[in-house]
Amino acid sequence: MSSAGTHPSLEYVLVAAVAGAGTFLTTPIARGIAVAWGAIARPRDRDVHAVAIPRLGGLAILTGLSLAVFVARQLPTLSAAFDKGPEFQWIMASAVLICFIGALDDRYELDSITKLAGQVLATGLMVTRGGVQLAFLYLPFGDNGTFILSRDIAIPLTILLIVVTVNAINFIDGLDGLAAGVTAIAAASFFVFSYNLAQNHRIDVAAAPTLLSAVLVGACIGFLPHNFVPARVFMGDSGSMLIGLMLAAAATTATTSTDPQTLDNAGKYLPIALPLLLTAAVLAIPLIDLMLAVVRRMSRRQSPFAPDKRHLHHRLLELGHSHRRAVLLMYFWTFLLAFGSTAYSLLHDTWVLVVLVMAAVAVGTMMLIVPRVQRRRRVAHFPDQAQWRADASRSGAGRGAP
Repeated sequence: MSSAGTHPSLEYVLVAAVAGAGTFLTTPIARGIAVAWGAIARPRDRDVHAVAIPRLGGLAILTGLSLAVFVARQLPTLSAAFDKGPEFQWIMASAVLICFIGALDDRYELDSITKLAGQVLATGLMVTRGGVQLAFLYLPFGDNGTFILSRDIAIPLTILLIVVTVNAINFIDGLDGLAAGVTAIAAASFFVFSYNLAQNHRIDVAAAPTLLSAVLVGACIGFLPHNFVPARVFMGDSGSMLIGLMLAAAATTATTSTDPQTLDNAGKYLPIALPLLLTAAVLAIPLIDLMLAVVRRMSRRQSPFAPDKRHLHHRLLELGHSHRRAVLLMYFWTFLLAFGSTAYSLLHDTWVLVVLVMAAVAVGTMMLIVPRVQRRRRVAHFPDQAQWRADASRSGAGRGAP
């Protein structure tokens, strides 16, 4: 529990603020490095931006994360998170490594096999040396619901899940502010879940999943002012793979930080009983996009990593949504699934599911109706301008130059 006279929530707010401020203030520096080094995203057929935009935003995110972790190490309550559980120095070493690999891709556009090898290397370092790995699985049936995983199974399984998460976040990084916003929402839901367990069930409040979630929320929010529509800098693979790695680390440690059999009513906490369910629900949008992309490309006998323009966010643009509205819709879907699953796991009330269904129906209806209504109005009043704006929306025209 917290030290006398210290409230842990204030320390979490502080480290999140440090991560946000550090990222926000160093993003212009990262942008300048990208321009000088030539790490520029020039428009391609599958892109939605029409002008060249600097990458390497991941350098600023890494800086914000590192500063926040350093500050947390000095605080009276959160310093306890470094004395038990996963090794933070190896987590940060993996973060630096995957950011470096992403930076090389931002500049030289590495092939998919090289990127995958780098992801496995960075993830393997965090799993084997840092101790970020699934220790057990709990299923609410059978005589012994807890299945202890040997290292021979836990290590490759954890590496696989983290690499999938990294690529899921990387795949949705196709619209301004999308990956940063989705990750911030997902990390916030993990924070609420972990912190609630700590407050209500006497689990140590200074824990790795709660701390990792807090600093990741801060770093992503700090990056958004530079990256939201219209973006002046992209996070690039240096950022998308980094936040995917940190999000996976938070999820893995959040779902295995306590034995579900030690709770008074383990069945009430569904994400603990089925650890992978919370991760899947929180990451549902990027995971669905990832699976659809893999199936789509393999059906065409292409590499699963071959780029195309058929991601979920591309389809929203094709429906007629503006760039900004498409991003906000993806935010809403992520929030609905992430916090909906978290609320159900903590409250275990059916009304949560009812609200989720109603909200899903409402948003689905809006996605279909609003673009059509707006298109008809434009055509009726300004037929020539309507066609021009539709083309501009798809191509990203009108965005500022870097």
